[in-house]
Amino acid sequence: MSQRVFITGYGIITSLGKNATENLHALVHRKAGYGELSVLDTIHRTTLPACEVKIHDQQLYTSVGVTADIGFTRTTLLGLMALQEAIKMAGLSEEEVKSSGLLSATTNGGIREFEKYYYELMDPEQRGDFVRFTDTANPGEHCERMADFIGIKKYIGTISTACSSSANTLMQGAQLIKYKKLDRVICGGAEALSKFTINGFNSLMILDPEHCRPFDSTRKGLNLGEGAAYIVLESEEAIARSGKTPIAELKGYGNANDAFHQTASSPDGKGAFLAMEQALSMAGISPEEVDYINAHGTATENNDLSEGLGIQRLFGEQVPDFSSTKPYTGHTLAAAGSVEAIYCLMALQQQKVWPNLNFKNQMPELSITPVQQLKENKVLRNVLSNSFGFGGNTSSLLLVSV
Repeated sequence: MSQRVFITGYGIITSLGKNATENLHALVHRKAGYGELSVLDTIHRTTLPACEVKIHDQQLYTSVGVTADIGFTRTTLLGLMALQEAIKMAGLSEEEVKSSGLLSATTNGGIREFEKYYYELMDPEQRGDFVRFTDTANPGEHCERMADFIGIKKYIGTISTACSSSANTLMQGAQLIKYKKLDRVICGGAEALSKFTINGFNSLMILDPEHCRPFDSTRKGLNLGEGAAYIVLESEEAIARSGKTPIAELKGYGNANDAFHQTASSPDGKGAFLAMEQALSMAGISPEEVDYINAHGTATENNDLSEGLGIQRLFGEQVPDFSSTKPYTGHTLAAAGSVEAIYCLMALQQQKVWPNLNFKNQMPELSITPVQQLKENKVLRNVLSNSFGFGGNTSSLLLVSV
């Protein structure tokens, strides 16, 4: 299992913008995507603001090149936007795309459309245009649709491990390459806001009606977001054949499960510690060599304390720069791992550390403080990206400049 795994392209759409360039511009200029909902029709439109992609579905159809409304869900359309950009950036030919694998993550899939037509779809006597959304409650439906549309034939799969989902697609993609099952895998996730998501998180009482404040002692919860992000992984053999210059290397990764609670992380940060430790161990890198951590940082009371304790335990007195980018994009759930992995790639390319927006008050339980201002000309080589999910599924990716 000696194959190295390189990154040759990526694509992203979030509330910050419809492509990588727009997302980077927003990160540099501290422009968050937070605000009142205007595309999703919900009673919480003004009371529970979120980070919404301000593009209506019909515009997405046009953008991805679908000529007719054939039942693509918003999750699928967002995914296709990011997937097409990733393929273009990586310079993949039609044959290379066809022989690639596709691993996509989602938690809700097409529940947005399913909930809209729920009563019609539950009545076998009903007929109408809504029947094109019959299968959208299946999380794997979005991945099959994207693969068919793009022409990916070799291997497809869907992963749903809550908020660590798309980070785990990158791990599985790397394993497929290392075991020489595939030369190339496109990995990531897509998530659309829905009433189901908003109502569900609201029932857990972990949504903040104000702009979220990760690692702040006054934090009251997360803001939800939507979007999609995909990363092209290629083997060193494929790189050698094509002569491409990779963007970075996925050198290490770790996944652990603290199995503490269905919706909470272990209070001592054990899962976070184990995932980060595994990622560093795989890469053969010491904690002192890590230059930046993109924290999961949801701004919930439990997560930030748990993650912070895990970071302190692993790094001791030499904690590297860290920040959460959730105030920019909101929590994009299954897409968060790949969204934030791309922000780590941008950090490596730009040699910048993104600020943790809205931080003002130190957490008394922690001795560490996130970066609050944009750091430019920061020497970055080894960057960690953390993604932690419900049920204690914790994942860390170690991205290294080449």
